[in-house]
Amino acid sequence: MCEINEAFVSELRGFLRPEQVMLHAPMCEHTTFKIGGEADYLIFPASVDEAARILRLIARYGIALTILGNGSNVLVLDKGIRGAVVKFNHPMSAVRVEGERIIAGAGAMLKDVSAAAAAAGLTGLEFACGIPGSIGGAVFMNAGAYDGEMKNVVAAVRSVTPQGDCRERQAAALDLGYRHSVFQSNGEAICEVTLSLQRGEREAIEEKMADFTARREAKQPLEMPSAGSTFKRPTGYYAGTLIQETGLKGLTVGGAQVSTKHAGFVVNTGTATAADVLQLIREVQRRVKEAHGVELHPEVRILGEEA
Repeated sequence: MCEINEAFVSELRGFLRPEQVMLHAPMCEHTTFKIGGEADYLIFPASVDEAARILRLIARYGIALTILGNGSNVLVLDKGIRGAVVKFNHPMSAVRVEGERIIAGAGAMLKDVSAAAAAAGLTGLEFACGIPGSIGGAVFMNAGAYDGEMKNVVAAVRSVTPQGDCRERQAAALDLGYRHSVFQSNGEAICEVTLSLQRGEREAIEEKMADFTARREAKQPLEMPSAGSTFKRPTGYYAGTLIQETGLKGLTVGGAQVSTKHAGFVVNTGTATAADVLQLIREVQRRVKEAHGVELHPEVRILGEEA
């Protein structure tokens, strides 16, 4: 935890509402893993202009910056995150339909954008209906499921650079690949996403979404806190299958456990620390490498300082 810069906070509060700025914010309350220490500053923009102004201010004060979406694919370490976390959620979650395009604020949840697409009779986003993240985070990671991925539907992205300059990139400039985008290296904050979909039959779209949802609920430990799939898919394999074949379902370190429902998930049984999760990840990697000769790499983003 660092000392709060009162001048920085005063400037933030000069143009943001009180609920948009939190100090010493426990990140366990802002991630789906329900794990993590405090962030020095947690800030919630409500518009692209606000995001730009916030990032300019952060840069001017020389404060470390972390961009966060719904917090569904991250593990925040036990000492928390130094500097400012700018989190895109409800204040920037507007979704509008324009013909065969959908424009969504970065904080819009994928399930809500998928529902809006279905209601408008637009197909192409069904795969995302059960992914527990924001659309900004989904573009950042090029999220995918059931043979679909964001790369197939993203037309353009509005973002803000760490210096507070606004940018607009078309799909070809996003470098979307397996769990990868240009935003992982350029430090920009995704603020708005434009999707290009196709006309379809609403009933068929909703049936497909219901099927995906039922399959997800049957196979994944959605009832327990997690960060989703823990490991990237190794070429030629499935991480969950390798972990299960190694006999690691139920393996536990402290409050962290390899899910007994789906071996590809590490879950928080209620008392897990980030240190527990990291130790469990390393043990799974070691045993899978020993048994199968395959290196597993975390899909989960690890943020902050270790205790």
